[in-house]
Amino acid sequence: MDKHSIIHRITETKVVAVIRGQDAKEAAQLSKAAVEGGIQAIELTYTTPGIEEAFKELQNTDALLGAGSVLDSETARHAILAGANFIVSPYFVNGVAELCNRYGIPYMPGCMTIREMATSLEAGCDVLKLFPANHFEPSFIKSVNGPLPNVRIMPTGGINLDNMKDWLNAGAVAIGIGSDLNKAYQNGGYEAAVELSRKYMQKIAE
Repeated sequence: MDKHSIIHRITETKVVAVIRGQDAKEAAQLSKAAVEGGIQAIELTYTTPGIEEAFKELQNTDALLGAGSVLDSETARHAILAGANFIVSPYFVNGVAELCNRYGIPYMPGCMTIREMATSLEAGCDVLKLFPANHFEPSFIKSVNGPLPNVRIMPTGGINLDNMKDWLNAGAVAIGIGSDLNKAYQNGGYEAAVELSRKYMQKIAE
């Protein structure tokens, strides 16, 4: 898929599961649970040891795979070679933006201020991650879109079943979920993660 097709798929499915495992095996299992529950976009974070093994295990699924917690261009290249279709960082990294632009890969950096968002837009980023979103209200998106109408925002951090529709109704193009899903897996195993993923996707359909 080309860059715009990947972005379109993310904004169509609305939910990106941010996967943090204790190891690659756990990350792969949690990802499969999310996919079984209907979540089509998976962000495998590089805070998980040996995460490239999870990429290998998930290559035969229908999921759109991305890499998260990418802090430098070397890691971004490693992720792309491992099969990542999009790259996510907790903050903007110019070297990562340059690499992703070079290879036609969407780059979604974390931003909190208008200046960071403007810098990311100028570097060719099409979707910006508002992170951590639990420091903001959904109305923040409308405030940003006043001076920066082209900004497309994906809030991540603190998003849950109770507030996800508030963010989407406020103009978020997608949401990133993570802690809820990871907690469900830790407390109830694979089936609990599947069920929670279904609840998120059912909420999207409402």
